[in-house]
Amino acid sequence: MLAGFCLILQRVTPKALLATPATIMEKLLHYVWKHRIYPLEPLKTTEGHAVEVLDPGLHNNDAGPDFFNAKVRIGGTLWVGNVEIHLRSSDWQRHGHDTDAAYNSVVLHVAQTVDAEVLTADGRQLPQMELPIPPSVRDNYEQLLRTDDYPRCWRIVPELSPLTIHSWMSALLFERLAQRAELCLQRLAATAGDWDRTWFITLARNFGFGVNGDAFERWASHFPLHAAAKHRDDPFQLEALFLGTSGLLQPEALPPPSRDAAQGDDYYLRLCREWSYLSHKFQLPPPMAAADWRYLRLRPQNFPHLRLVQLALLYAHRQPSPDVLLRCSDRKALHAALTIGVSDYWQTHYLFGLTAPRSDKRLSAASCDLIIINTVCPMRFAYGQSHHDESLQESALALLEQLPAERNFILRQWQQCGISVDNAADSQALIQLKRNYCDRHDCLRCRFGHEYLKAPIKKDPSP
Repeated sequence: MLAGFCLILQRVTPKALLATPATIMEKLLHYVWKHRIYPLEPLKTTEGHAVEVLDPGLHNNDAGPDFFNAKVRIGGTLWVGNVEIHLRSSDWQRHGHDTDAAYNSVVLHVAQTVDAEVLTADGRQLPQMELPIPPSVRDNYEQLLRTDDYPRCWRIVPELSPLTIHSWMSALLFERLAQRAELCLQRLAATAGDWDRTWFITLARNFGFGVNGDAFERWASHFPLHAAAKHRDDPFQLEALFLGTSGLLQPEALPPPSRDAAQGDDYYLRLCREWSYLSHKFQLPPPMAAADWRYLRLRPQNFPHLRLVQLALLYAHRQPSPDVLLRCSDRKALHAALTIGVSDYWQTHYLFGLTAPRSDKRLSAASCDLIIINTVCPMRFAYGQSHHDESLQESALALLEQLPAERNFILRQWQQCGISVDNAADSQALIQLKRNYCDRHDCLRCRFGHEYLKAPIKKDPSP
């Protein structure tokens, strides 16, 4: 059986996540203990003393005993302490716990097979209890690991109660928003508590719309806001600063169709001269490397220089600031704040030197929604956390419920299983489920996975 588990994981698990069969089975044993999936017969130690588990304890995924602060009654005596779990009790010595004082607080050793006595570093012999993994749990877990379908737990979803689905998706949404807010707070720490720059960096990252997100964040993290503030009333100078610092005025940064045409483009040459003047005036460091930016398979409206021009005009209108975005309480107001066009030149250009049909190139409603989902909501949640304002955190969650759901393969697969995706709160929850649980094969921490493991066995399920 262990060899089979190893082969299954080699097929479906990325190398970075590959675990040994023993590790997998031990995690499954942790799951059995945590969720109290115990045999029907009374639990006993290997010496015959009755065991009653009052509280399995807090699962520990870091160094140290597996479960903290468990409460177990052994032979009529109540013990409060830690529990360590292994497949075989001899693993206690093999892992060096017999010489590690961190394990002196263990009050019970649990193993699938007891094949040796265990002693703590202070010489105390621990009581031990054998705990088998139920065959149904083992077989269902094997099915989860073996299937190539996504989601792997598809067969159990239609049988789940609305309460189970709703409660898990609510927890996933909060988890995702909290994780993204933590990234915002990390940016805040990196900027020495500067909320204006933190908002600017977060907004800029999401103007990269995935492909250029990392490049936009690197650019914004070093962008000279002090210089831009002195020229905020001049959109042309802001364009020169935004494009110049990004390196996108360098000829090698231009896509091939634009590279030669730009040399005869008066607007491009004026921007280059203005950038040269401003960089000298403010003693600015060299611009970013042209290779940092991506154009491949991008639609023209997502070209990085066009997004930077939009961001420059947004900055000129003083929109990407905490005051503006916190004041906007609904989708309509946020769209009004974020829907910005471009300067006259860019209304007839996607690339330097090459004309195109006139368009104001405003952010689309769908793009505005993505900015709200990925920038406004996490920043609002982070701001609320930092200022101990629960109403702001709640408003971030409520705002997601106002927005339409994203559309992608992940969500279509869950919808086919019967999960309703009515708004961005739902779609964000399911994206969190996919990336933090399904992709990591972390079914043991998933509530849908929990329902799958305890379901009756159905051999070789097929959609």
